[in-house]
Amino acid sequence: MAASLDRSELEALIHSALTEAKRCGATAADAGVSVDSGLSVTVRLGDVETLEYHRDGGMGITVYLGTRKGTASTSDLGPSAIAETVAKAVSIARYAAQDEYAGLPDADQLALTYPDLDLSHPWDLQADEAIEIAKATESAALSVDARITNSEGASVGTHRSLKVYGNTLGFIGGYPSTYYSLSCSVVGCQDEQMERDYWYSAARFREGLEDPTTIGRIAAERTVRRLGARRLATTRAPVLFVAELARGLIGSFLGAIRGGSQYRRSSFLLDSAGTQIFPSFMQIDERPHIARALGSAPFDAEGCRTHDRALIKDGVLDGYILSSYSARKLGLKTTGNAGGSHNLIVASGDQDFDALVRQMHRGLVVTELMGQGVNGVTGDYSRGAAGFWVENGQLAYPVNEITIAGNLKQMFKTLVAVGNDVDRRGSLETGSILLDEMTIAGE
Repeated sequence: MAASLDRSELEALIHSALTEAKRCGATAADAGVSVDSGLSVTVRLGDVETLEYHRDGGMGITVYLGTRKGTASTSDLGPSAIAETVAKAVSIARYAAQDEYAGLPDADQLALTYPDLDLSHPWDLQADEAIEIAKATESAALSVDARITNSEGASVGTHRSLKVYGNTLGFIGGYPSTYYSLSCSVVGCQDEQMERDYWYSAARFREGLEDPTTIGRIAAERTVRRLGARRLATTRAPVLFVAELARGLIGSFLGAIRGGSQYRRSSFLLDSAGTQIFPSFMQIDERPHIARALGSAPFDAEGCRTHDRALIKDGVLDGYILSSYSARKLGLKTTGNAGGSHNLIVASGDQDFDALVRQMHRGLVVTELMGQGVNGVTGDYSRGAAGFWVENGQLAYPVNEITIAGNLKQMFKTLVAVGNDVDRRGSLETGSILLDEMTIAGE
């Protein structure tokens, strides 16, 4: 039932929750409600492995008793359940410690008007059609090469969401969104050695997805080229992160400049606003209002305006990623990033992937990373990896069972180039990233 509610009904639920919070003695409150629905299908070796529908909804409410804060949530959107949830939040607030920085955002930061970003494109995909798309994707992969001997499956996913947020400052806003994905992963075998790889596509609208044949073919080609992988002797050499993994490097940078990391004093980029983090050619911008983009948002998780901004300008950090709370802790203003960043775009250079390989001349192309060896406090970086060794500006042979290591501060400073092979399948867009040198541990 919850997933069938429209926006006006969700706004009425928000009003009801906020009114109840005031009745229970809250000095301020906010509430967010969402309803979601979707379909997920996985096919493996031509057979349906999973077929799932989901329809659900929920509300979270936060109340303030002065500077005391309480939060509670419910998946039942009935009137009595909402009233009970509000009562629990108020009860929690009564026992919470006082926090002078707690509270709703400043009223002048609220997005009282906001743009329609065209984020909702419903696709009435039926289960039988989704199954055929998944089968076609997997079949395309299995037909590429005789060395493709097994499959981890092809999956199709759809997701529709409607979210509404409101607070006792008078803000209420919401918008619908959609998300679609298509993926495939297959296994190859050669000389008793097995390797796997994958490919996927994601978009807000059906037409934005790559076609099943392309997804399957790329997944298979990526798998086949990894066959015959070797280990490397331990060395130091340039490292090129392919675009889909370069996103993780920039993600580590974002984690270090989030307000929470800064005020907790747990960042390797502590107090670094206004300092040189990257080479002067590096530019990173936030563009939250791009129509149809996967990371777009007209307002943040507490109703504050989102806006274009430069995070990195000529290699220099312009500012942090802040919610109202973290901004107050740091004596600053919110940047409209409660809930995270929106469409981070790393400016690309004029070289494609092949040109970066030629520029590297000799080194390692990383196509897979394993483990979580990133220390956000010190910047130490050490992860298992696989990819390709490069000699004379060309991919020479695949490699696996290696570890790459360095320190993120040094890695960022010695970044050599960003490719124009931009991966746009997420809220952080970047091309491949070439680093000057890392330790590569092997045999």
